[in-house]
Parts: sequence; structure tokens; C-alpha cells
Amino acid sequence: MTASTDRVPSYSWYALALLTTVYILNFLDRVLIYTLFPLIKKELAFSDFQLAILGTTSFAIFYTAFGIPFGLLADRFSRKVIIGIGLAVWSLFSGLTGFADTFWTIFGCRLMVGIGEATLGPAALSLLSDYFPPRMRATVQSVYSSAITIGAGLAAFLGAWIGAAYGWRWAFYTLGFPGLLLAVLVFGLREQPRGGTETPEAMSGSGNWSRIFRSPALLFLYLGYALVGLASNNIPVWMTIFFTRVHHLPLPFVGRIAAIIAIAVGIPAMVLGGYFSDRWSRVFGGSRLGFTASTAVLSVPLWIAMLFLDNAGLALAINAVLYALAILWVGPATADVHDIAGPHLRGFAIGIFFAAVNFFSYIVGAPLVGRISDALGVATNPEQMRYSLLVCPAACALGALCLWMGSRARKRATASAA
Repeated sequence: MTASTDRVPSYSWYALALLTTVYILNFLDRVLIYTLFPLIKKELAFSDFQLAILGTTSFAIFYTAFGIPFGLLADRFSRKVIIGIGLAVWSLFSGLTGFADTFWTIFGCRLMVGIGEATLGPAALSLLSDYFPPRMRATVQSVYSSAITIGAGLAAFLGAWIGAAYGWRWAFYTLGFPGLLLAVLVFGLREQPRGGTETPEAMSGSGNWSRIFRSPALLFLYLGYALVGLASNNIPVWMTIFFTRVHHLPLPFVGRIAAIIAIAVGIPAMVLGGYFSDRWSRVFGGSRLGFTASTAVLSVPLWIAMLFLDNAGLALAINAVLYALAILWVGPATADVHDIAGPHLRGFAIGIFFAAVNFFSYIVGAPLVGRISDALGVATNPEQMRYSLLVCPAACALGALCLWMGSRARKRATASAA
């Protein structure tokens, strides 16, 4: 398929469906533990800080550290093989988490889940950029990224249901191990030639990795989305325990609501976010950063309202809107990274992107909220969790500023190249 070809082959849609399914399992296995926090805390008597370490830091240490090396591998070796091996590894250790009975055994399993899952993003997004033309890039990558909402929804619904009925260990057994079977289909994928959908201008770009660090637009993009991601990822990490703790809602009910929001709100938000960001880029220029900067600004008052409302129903309704704004940026972000980096550096640039976002989200953000919660005494006064989560609207405001500056830098770069 060349850059001038309008028709997208049917096999490209099959590849998109398969890779999206893999990403669903990826995110389900990543966030399942958050839904099970109340049950794990009850059995093993962990503090909030320990839960944050198990849920985020343990996973993110190697997910972040290996993201860039796996990105470099994705630029040079078979991407389907990288994805297939990673899928088998993270599925195996997600299932094995159910056998763990101490902090450190859960920690070790989460480390291995992080290593396995680090393979997916750079390789899958690189493949999709070769299956579809650049004009559809944010839309396609948003369809792929809608797996985040589906995976989160399934983790919330199935995790709460299985955990309440059979115990948290069975949730890991039944939702982790099946990924081993899907790896067989991944190994059978056909790969497209690298850069086959690109324009001649994009193909002429240099493969020198130092070019990534000389792009002001890309550097502002990395920092902006790292800050926005810090706020966004605290929703699946802490919202279940926030509503059970502060508003005294039962876990199965919160799990069902979270699943409905993730799927009914998240999927259209993801897909439409990609579609409208593609249109924004064509109409206003400056890539898609201006669009996502505006959504980050809108998130600030919604965060504050959700945290301090006493009406649980209204807080849940605001949470639904906030969730839409908190996840629609993923497709536009990865599309911009690919556009700016070019086909020779896609994997490396996306590896840096995921490393930055996940470092701020998991290694900094969630443990910071957990530490503040413990310091404020949430064990005896759950209301204090409203204040520890103020980290999130502050991060949205700073992230919006960085994205706006990145949009201006992209416009300047485009104008000087014209």
C-alpha cells in the first residue's frame, strides 16, 4: 500500500482488530489489581503506599526501563515476534499473581508483567502506521487505544465480580492465563514493509536518534503528556477505593459503574478524540497538540468538583465526563509522535513517550497520592483522600501549558520547512 492509495486492504482491518484485542488483555492485566485493592488490603493488611507500589511502581519499573530498548528493537526486528513473546510473558505472570501470598511475591510478578507489556506499544503502533495511511493515523491509533477503556471496563466488572464471588486470586487465574492462547495468532501476522504508507518527505527523514532530542515540539509533547498521564492514570488506580472509602459505596456496584463508564463512555471518547484531532490538525495546524491541550484545561474544574462533591451520584456522573477527557488524548499523542519522528525512528520515539508517561503516572503519580493519603491519615479519616488527589488537577493544568507550547513549536517548525 502506497501513500497515494485510498483503499485500505481488509487485512489491515484484521491486524487492527487483533492488535486491539491484544491491547485489551494488556490493559486488563495491568489494571486488574486496582479493582482488587480492597480485597488484597483486607487479606494481607497492606498500607495505601504498599498498594500503590504493587499496583504501579513494581509494574512500571521495568515497563518504563524496557520501553526504549524495545522501541529500538521494534525499529530493527520483527514486530510480531516481539509482541507475541511479550504477550506470553505478561499473561503467564499475571496469572501467577494469584498464587502470591506476600508483598514481595506480588511485587515480583508485577515486575514481569511490566517487562512483558513493555513490548507492545512501540511494536504495535509501528505496525499500524504501516497498515494505514497517515491521513487516518490518529483515528486508527485511537481505535487501537480504545482497548484501554475496554480493558479497564472488563477489569473493573469481571475483577469485582470474580473477586467478590470467588476471591481475588481467582480473578488473576481466570483473566491472566488466557493471553497465552492469543499469542499464537500474533505470531501468524503478516508484517507490512516499513514506511510503505509514508509520503516521500517523511521517508527522507534521518534515522539519527539524536534528532528526537533536538525537536522542541516533541520534547514539549513528552512532558505535557507525562503530566496529563499522571492525572489520567490515577483514575483507574484510585477511583474504586475513593468511592468505596469516601462515599461508602459497595465494591461490586462501583465495579459495575466503572465498567459501564469505561466501555460506554471510553470507547466513543477514544475514537471520536482521534477523529476530531485529525480534523483539528488539518484545519488549524500545529499537529494535534492544541486539541488535547484544550481537553486538559477542561479537566481541571471537573477534577475539583468530583473530589469535593458530597453527592455520590453527581460525583460519579462528573467522573464519567472526566474519564472521557482523561483518555481521548492517547491516539492523538502517538499519531503526533509518529508524524514528528518519521518511519525510521517510530519505535524509539514511542518508547520514549511511553517511558515518560509511565514514569510520571506510575513511579511518581500513584505512589505520591498514596504517600500523601497515608500522611493525611486516611486510615482513620477517609475524607482526607479528597485532598491527596488534588495532585491530579494540578498536573492537568501544567500539562495543558506544555502541550500548548508544543503546538506553537510544531507550527513554527512546519512553517520553516515550507
